[in-house]
Amino acid sequence: MSKDVFTFLVGGKAGEGVKKAGSVAAHIFSSMGRHVFQLDDYMSLIRGGHNFSVVSTSPRWITSQYMKADLAINFDKRSYDTHINDVAAGGIVIFNSDEQENVEGIGIPLSSEAEKYPMKKLMFGVGAVAILSSTIGLSEDQMNQNIKNQYPRGIEDNIKFAGTIYDMVKNGCQNKYPLEKGEKKRSIITGNDAISLGAIAGGLNTYYGYPMTPASSILHFLARQAKKFGLAVVHAESEIAVINMAIGSAFTGARSMVGTSGGGFALMTEGFSLAGITETPLLCVLSMRPGPATGVPTYTEQADLAFALSAGHGDFLRIVAAPGTVEGAYYLTADMLDLVWKFQTPGILLTEKHLSESRMTVDIDIYKAKWAETKMHNEGNYKRYLDTNDGVSPMLFPPSNEVIKWNSYEHDEYGITTEDANLIGKMHDKRNKKVSALLNYLKDKKTVNIIRGDNPTNIFAYGSTYMSVLEALRYGKLNPTIIQPIYLSPLPTWELKEFKNQDNIIVEQSISGQFTQLLSEKAGIKVRTTIKRYDGRPFDPIELSQQIKELLK
Repeated sequence: MSKDVFTFLVGGKAGEGVKKAGSVAAHIFSSMGRHVFQLDDYMSLIRGGHNFSVVSTSPRWITSQYMKADLAINFDKRSYDTHINDVAAGGIVIFNSDEQENVEGIGIPLSSEAEKYPMKKLMFGVGAVAILSSTIGLSEDQMNQNIKNQYPRGIEDNIKFAGTIYDMVKNGCQNKYPLEKGEKKRSIITGNDAISLGAIAGGLNTYYGYPMTPASSILHFLARQAKKFGLAVVHAESEIAVINMAIGSAFTGARSMVGTSGGGFALMTEGFSLAGITETPLLCVLSMRPGPATGVPTYTEQADLAFALSAGHGDFLRIVAAPGTVEGAYYLTADMLDLVWKFQTPGILLTEKHLSESRMTVDIDIYKAKWAETKMHNEGNYKRYLDTNDGVSPMLFPPSNEVIKWNSYEHDEYGITTEDANLIGKMHDKRNKKVSALLNYLKDKKTVNIIRGDNPTNIFAYGSTYMSVLEALRYGKLNPTIIQPIYLSPLPTWELKEFKNQDNIIVEQSISGQFTQLLSEKAGIKVRTTIKRYDGRPFDPIELSQQIKELLK
């Protein structure tokens, strides 16, 4: 049976190798030259609970997981009960026959077989790879080679266990879903990997973080790469320390970035305002998860948009942009690092758990990343806040014989504290010049992705929801115009004005419709309806396709 999209799902308890099995499956598909999208769904637990990984693959570009699996492997009863309705027509269901009997599917005694080995339940993931290998027609030698490469500890036990499971499923699984090879092997990375790499390519010097899902893996990735790229990567004691240390680093000329989620960014907002008045070039990665408060730490949502657009107190230029794909995250992070330095103001790279932690095959031209640069002081008496035509003052960093004074209090051009009415107004005007300067700059840049369609209805989406919409339209063979604003503040209204009075549908993950409100208020977009999802899960392309189809004219 040959399929355009093949989906593999594996589920079980935390600590049973579920995520690793999904990652190995993604590697196998990628090594065949196929495109891959991997979603990891996990509870906020170290052991137990229910985790699953779903990996969808196709010879063509794929931008979402499909929740209808062609092969679903369940390590325990809870996984089976959760996913029995997530199996595609004609799909294969594997269950652990040591935990269940007399249920639909193929039973494999995973527990009793794994007990024969020192790693015990960690062997379950190796068993899942063996079942997948049989199902897609890999030979035992090919399977063993993959296991050697992907499971370097206990290789002999892993291969022996995999061989046992491979033989057990021959009758029901072997070569049931032979997969067509794709055109070339591609790298598989997460959105947070792409953000990290884009920052490095853009000239990042320092990164500060305090672990908070789903931004934590940026800290981990950059820490691993610190020596190779000459980075200073610091796990600070709190989010307040994070943003203040980053501002201090920028004072010395270091290109600095921080990362967090909603609750952590709430603690950073006073520092964000500090960056506004000190005119500090600072990039903040805000990866959204469901709130309010702790919310649901390991799931996805888009309900921090309004927060990001107005973060911090007082009037100052905030640049907010959201990548729509994993590849886009690489380029946009470099662009944002350049923009905050070009205009000496804080910016937010706004994303969400679905993009941050999902893995995709990518084609990235690493040399197309923007390198962050700023206006520098050359000679003469130095004024940190020199009033210029565009509001951007030349920068100077220590060591220097000149006085370099950054000030959180209102100040004059030298940075000296003032409460003089004329100077207060003058400095507000000076900083506000950057708004028009940025708008003029962005009008020559790509600020919106527009894919033209034949259907008169338009679909608006931003962030990772854009990926879901793309896949839903492919699945349903639907052809409306898709509009994805990349920049959200300032919103590129000049690119959106043609759609104001057309038939518009919004797709977003916010119960209050924050993206809908933004488009309506700032761009005058007339919205017929908004498709919303706010249960912490990303859209499924099959379900979303049906919702869109019912609304298209």
